Amino acid sequence: MPPTSSAAEATPVTALPARYNAADDLLSRNLRAGRGGKPAYIDDAGALTYAELDARSRRFAGALRQAGFRREERVLLCALDTIDFPTAFLGCLLAGVVPVAVNTLLTVDDYAYMLEHSGARAVVVSAPLLPMMRNAMDKAALSPEIIAAAPHTDPGEGLPTVGNLADTAAPLEHAVATGPDDIAFWLYSSGSTGRPKGTVHTHGNLFHTADLYARQVLGIREDDVVFSAAKLFFAYGLGNALTFPMSVGATTVLMAERPTPQAVFQRLTAHRPSVFCGVPTLFAGMLASADLPERASVALRVCTSAGEALPRDIGDRFLAHFGCDILDGIGSTEMLHIFLSNRPGEVRYGTTGKPVPGYELKLLDEQGQPCAAGEIGDLYIKGPSAALMYWCNRDKSRDTFQGAWTRSGDKYVCDADGYYTYAGRSDDMLKVGGIYVSPFEVEAALAQHPAVLEAAVIGVTDADELVKPKAFVVLRPGQQWHDGMAGELQAFVKTKLAPYKYPRQIECVAELPKTATGKIQRFRLRQREDAARVA
Repeated sequence: MPPTSSAAEATPVTALPARYNAADDLLSRNLRAGRGGKPAYIDDAGALTYAELDARSRRFAGALRQAGFRREERVLLCALDTIDFPTAFLGCLLAGVVPVAVNTLLTVDDYAYMLEHSGARAVVVSAPLLPMMRNAMDKAALSPEIIAAAPHTDPGEGLPTVGNLADTAAPLEHAVATGPDDIAFWLYSSGSTGRPKGTVHTHGNLFHTADLYARQVLGIREDDVVFSAAKLFFAYGLGNALTFPMSVGATTVLMAERPTPQAVFQRLTAHRPSVFCGVPTLFAGMLASADLPERASVALRVCTSAGEALPRDIGDRFLAHFGCDILDGIGSTEMLHIFLSNRPGEVRYGTTGKPVPGYELKLLDEQGQPCAAGEIGDLYIKGPSAALMYWCNRDKSRDTFQGAWTRSGDKYVCDADGYYTYAGRSDDMLKVGGIYVSPFEVEAALAQHPAVLEAAVIGVTDADELVKPKAFVVLRPGQQWHDGMAGELQAFVKTKLAPYKYPRQIECVAELPKTATGKIQRFRLRQREDAARVA
């Protein structure tokens, strides 16, 4: 039986000084190390050295202070991945202003809610998104200041731009004297189970994720070139493309467009990054593409995956093609980055690995008791990067942040070797014949069929009012659905799993409902089935 909780080898969490500003630390350490002339960022328009990033960020901070922005006032950051994003994000932190990074693929209603909920005084918005943001401002009856960000043509109306402010404003001479526990920034949860929640993080949290995961698990180095398909507004992407590379002086490639396999291939071959950070849906799409580059045309050293558990088949096929492991891990908006991960040289595909140094995990059953080895339980995490709270949401905050422990909302099982395997979201778990069935386990089995690109499984009620699994599948390019395919897939699953777990119904769909960060929204499939039953 495993211990009541598990942790990585003893790793002391670095104690930060009473005065600590994360942006000042990340910028200053690279200048002190003599990396001022080294490229920090390469985006679609050009490159930016560490010295230029330092100067731009401090001038942007100076512009905010000169405009009268006060400490802990919020700035909504709705910007595509260009050099303007780190400039604005770091500039806000330097000035003691709180950037609220939001997804760039949301709706007018979403932005209206976030504007109102955050009380943002200003919005930094890429020009292509400006019309939608204006509609959101009208809907919310709010008029925050607007600062246009790249990529853009002249947005007109005499709006200030990040570039102009970063090039012309007087720099902030000294960073605002924040502490490691002071509010630094917000991220909104992805909304995979409903309304997004404003998750409040501190200056110290940025340091700890870089120190514990990036340095001790990922092994990021100064000579790395990093490319994250996961965007900067995403907790996972913010670490990948900002905190982690800056913590060691690596170079980061940014991409403003959506991460299609073709767009990713272009960057992998043109810039030859050594570290690539993706999500399972993207890795599956890359492997299914006819344009998949040969191993010799890329320079991958290590890859990471998060957002959802990585199916074993995808990891095996990626390794066989590129000779490079994918370190599957799990993080969350609430914990800021990955706290449970596979490690170089210790990868077990199909599992999420072991706790990251500095984090402690435990699995509890429905009665709140520790789970034995092999038992599915609710995952709780204790670690230094936990968020402070959900803004203006006391009930949800109390439910999630329970003393030193954070309730993840995920179900996991831990084996006798200490490896954790994902069993699904707590809200998505099925009980079939009184026995728990993990939808992810069934989905992973379906994804091993050569005709299936991806799958989602939910519980539906049959004529006897009993819950049975139903699968929705997306076929690979070139595959066609036929009358006998449902039976073929059901028989295939039975060869992989216990027979009672097979999906009683299978429906072919063109696409699965997902959040803008790629997480499957099974609750939308359940809503569709409920509506169909009522009709």
